[in-house]
Amino acid sequence: MSESAIVIGLLCISGGFQDAYTYNCRDEVFANAQTGNMVLMGQNFAMGNWYLGIRYLLPVLAFAAGIYGAEKIRILYGESEKIHWRQIVILLEAVTLFAVGFMPEQVNLPANMLVSFVCAMQVQSFRKLKGSAYATTMCIGNLRAATELWCSYRSTHNIETKKKSLLYYGFIGIFILGAALGGVLTMIFAGKAIWISSGLLLIVFFMMFREEEGNGRE
Repeated sequence: MSESAIVIGLLCISGGFQDAYTYNCRDEVFANAQTGNMVLMGQNFAMGNWYLGIRYLLPVLAFAAGIYGAEKIRILYGESEKIHWRQIVILLEAVTLFAVGFMPEQVNLPANMLVSFVCAMQVQSFRKLKGSAYATTMCIGNLRAATELWCSYRSTHNIETKKKSLLYYGFIGIFILGAALGGVLTMIFAGKAIWISSGLLLIVFFMMFREEEGNGRE
């Protein structure tokens, strides 16, 4: 189930939502787009804006910590028969984002770090759809793969290649939809808007109790 289209779609909505939330509500810091944070970090450090540089550095470090945390969970619970290790990751993500919703603007930096931590856990834990690599918290890799496949389809006219390409483009659209929802709902609900993303992750958590035939525990 962790590699099903509906799960990947929900995670894409959540991923786009989180990026829009932190940018619009938490001092214009990206939750997922760490390349953007690195650019802004380097620019501010070069200009002597040390506080602003650190504001972008810490989410990058939190993202790295999230990757490490997800891998440790996989190593420790990858063979568990009671619960899939990815469910542990998703539940931890949902609880963390729920807590972020209670954090006031005065602590935007820790809030951004927690959201970046969550995004990293998600991107590390959910990377495939039926064996094909997908990203649910960013679009660059998906755009590259979609366009490469479309170019291949135009040369070979292979229908399966066309379907894969359109699926990639579709998930990019879903991510953009999540970002649009995040931008609009953040203006309405402010900091508590992140609870919507938390709710989406809880839906994924419960969906994963239903295993698809042939799925392993990788």
